[in-house]
This record gives sequence, C-alpha cells and structure tokens, in this order.
Amino acid sequence: MKVEQIYTGCLAQGAYYIESNGEAAIIDPLREITPYLEKAEKAGVKIKYVLETHFHADFVSGHVDLAKASGAQIIFGPNAQPTYDAYIAKDYEELKLGNVTLKVLHTPGHTMESTTFLLKDEKGKDYAIFSGDTLFIGDVGRPDLAAKSDLTQEQLAGHLYDSLRTKIMTLADDVLVYPAHGAGSACGKNMSKETYDMLGNQKQTNYALRADMTKAEFIKEVTDGLMAPPAYFPMNVQMNKEGYANIADVLKQGLQALSPEAFEAAANETGALILDARKPEVFTKTFIPNSINIGIDGNFAPWVGTLIPDLKQEILLVTEEGREEEVVTRLARVGYDYTIGYLKGGIQAWEAAGKETDSIKSIPATELEKAFNADHDIKIVDVRKDGEYKAEHVETAMHAPLDYLNDHLAEIPKNEPVYLHCAGGYRSMIAASILKARGFENLINVEGGFKAIAETSIPKTAYVCPSTLK
Repeated sequence: MKVEQIYTGCLAQGAYYIESNGEAAIIDPLREITPYLEKAEKAGVKIKYVLETHFHADFVSGHVDLAKASGAQIIFGPNAQPTYDAYIAKDYEELKLGNVTLKVLHTPGHTMESTTFLLKDEKGKDYAIFSGDTLFIGDVGRPDLAAKSDLTQEQLAGHLYDSLRTKIMTLADDVLVYPAHGAGSACGKNMSKETYDMLGNQKQTNYALRADMTKAEFIKEVTDGLMAPPAYFPMNVQMNKEGYANIADVLKQGLQALSPEAFEAAANETGALILDARKPEVFTKTFIPNSINIGIDGNFAPWVGTLIPDLKQEILLVTEEGREEEVVTRLARVGYDYTIGYLKGGIQAWEAAGKETDSIKSIPATELEKAFNADHDIKIVDVRKDGEYKAEHVETAMHAPLDYLNDHLAEIPKNEPVYLHCAGGYRSMIAASILKARGFENLINVEGGFKAIAETSIPKTAYVCPSTLK
C-alpha cells in the first residue's frame, strides 16, 4: 500500500494518491490532471476511483477530466447530486482497491454531501481518514458554504457536531488524519500549518473535538467570527457539480501570445481586464494603465476570486517571461477560464513599442515617518483585514480592508497624497492598482507594510492579541 499527499501551497490544498496491488485512487484532485496520470503510468497501475469528499467551493476539481482520461469511476458520498455520471456511495459502504479497502463515512456539516473516506490496510486495520473539509488540523470546516442549502449555518454546524462525534472521534487514536486543506484556506477559520496528524493528537488539541463540548457550545464556537467567503465560492461549487471546460482548451485559449498592438486592440475591443501578475515591487515602477496587480507569488487565487467577481470576465495577462502557463493554470484552478491571451515579451515589449505606461510611487517606512512628523494629518490607509487592524494599527490610519475597498472609495481623497499599507506590501499594491484604475492619482505605497512601520516612531495603538478578539 502506498499513500501520498500531494499538497499545493498556493491553494493550501491536499490531494491524495493511494495505490495497492495494481490499482490507484485519487482523492480531491486538482484541475490539471497530467501529474496523476503520469504517476499511475510510471507505477504501472490503473486509476480505479476518483473520490470526491464534497463539492469544493475554493477550487475546481479535476475529477471530471481525470475520470474521462483514465476510465476511473467518480465516487461521491450520500446526498451528492452531480449532473454527470458518478457513483453515489452509501454510508458505510466499502470500496475495494487492490488489497486495501476504502470505507465511506457520511459526515455532513460542512456541506450535506460531505464524506470522509476511511482507509483500511491489507489486514483490515483502520489506517487513515481522508476528511475533506469535515476535519482539518486544528480546526473543522466552516458550516456556511453549502450552496443553495435550505439549512442555516447553525443547523449545518449541528450536523457537523454529530458527524465528528459519531463517525470520527470513535476511531482509534493512531488513525492518521489527511484533510483537504491547511493554513491559508478560507474553508476554515484557524487551521494549522501542519498538513496531517494523528487523530489522537487532534482529540487533545483541536478545540472542536473537546470531549466535554456540548452541541450548543460547538455551534457557537464554530460559527463565531466567520468572515464572508470569497464571491467565487458558489460558482466553483456549481462547476464541480455540473462540469466544466477541458483544462487543455482553457490553456490553449489563454496561452495566445499577443503583440503589444494585438494586446491593446483586444483590451479595447473586448473590455477585458488586464491582470498583471508580476511582483509588486516590479509592477510599481512600470505598468499598463488601468491594469490590476495581483502577484502570482502571493495569495494569488483567493485575491483573484475576491476582487474579480465574474468568473466569465475576459482576462489579458502581463506576467514575468516563462510564467504565462503557470498563471493561466492557477486562474483555471479557481474557475477563471476566460483568459484570452498574454502580452508577448512582457512590459519590455510594451515599452519598446512606445505604448503608454503608468507607475505608482513606493517609499520605505522611514519616509512615511518623515512625512508624518511634518504633518500628523496625512492620509494613511490600512488595507489589512479587520483582525489585523484591531490587533494593532497606526493611530491615525483609516481602515479600508482590501476585501471591501469599493465600500470606502468615497472616504479616500483624490486631491491629496494617500499612503497605503498592508502587512508587508502585497495587498497594498493590489489596492493601489485598483484605486489608480479608478482615477486616484496621488497614491503612495509603503514598502514593507505595517511590519516596517512598527519599527518607526509613528504612534500606534496598544497591541491586542488576535486570539482575544471577537
């Protein structure tokens, strides 16, 4: 028996490869399926099952394409109603894979079709659970993402409480826990950076698995402090439930190399959004007017999903040379299938063609300190999340979280300098690019963000531990 976790850090997502006696199963695959096919081919095994723990909201799974390419059967647990061919397994049903067994444990709560797969080894001993978004390391799945559910988040949390206590916590302490996500995912509130653990350790350390916890206490703790999910989540659920375009076709369309003239014409004729995926510190110096910067090396997919609400929005790309396919792929992972091309030769080709460019001023925190000492009334805008701002912030700073920047446009002056910062510089450049495209001209990005500002003499509020905030 072989079990491999295939973890993708940019999505904080875990897919799984299980192999036994000439057969393999893939659990919660990513959309680009070639690595799974190559892995099975190299091992000389047949992919028998593609197992889905639920209809994912934060990424588009590769289950449909992988099943077509490999001849595998797609497996869901009870309550799932996909529109394509799939086998809907019964609760406690056992699926044979070579010399091992996968037992279906229906664990509703995160969603009503959520299912945990229990792997039994060659001797029939419980070895590991693939818990999807039911149980994370240090957390559990949020109960407010079930698309078009007629249940409240409190009712779903109640189902999750029962699932954990009747299906998961009854298992032995030496069973391994392999979840679908780790720290950084929006599918939970406070996941660990660890990507797997022993169940016994989770029983001791995971707040949601406390033995003395009542259902009412569980519901309150699990639903408390939930932030609104990214806007693209329901649309990803729909794609995972109803199917989607083949990833090869999406890549072919997105990887059309466009000359500066063709790129400019496409932008003017289609109304496509120009997405610049270069590093913030590079973007700030020279970029195409009205383009939005979301750097590929940061928390790319979640911010694209938060700030580009329409999955069918046509997108033109500016990237670092050689990273075009990576960017198109990562957009497709979260359902953005309408990339229509990229700027061949990058920003250098654009400049060489004599096309118009723009820039955003960036300064170190020490320059912000000088400006503040000269005028305490300068406009400082903090675009970090609510919890970060409440924990500690510049006393005079206006708070405009990047997630809700559009709600604060009227409060940000257009006729005076505006100093933008986040925690380290990634989000503030996104905010600056959005504001620049909206006609705000006098923008100044603070390099190093609040971490750098905290080392200056600019007055800050007293620090409050984030864990104490509600």
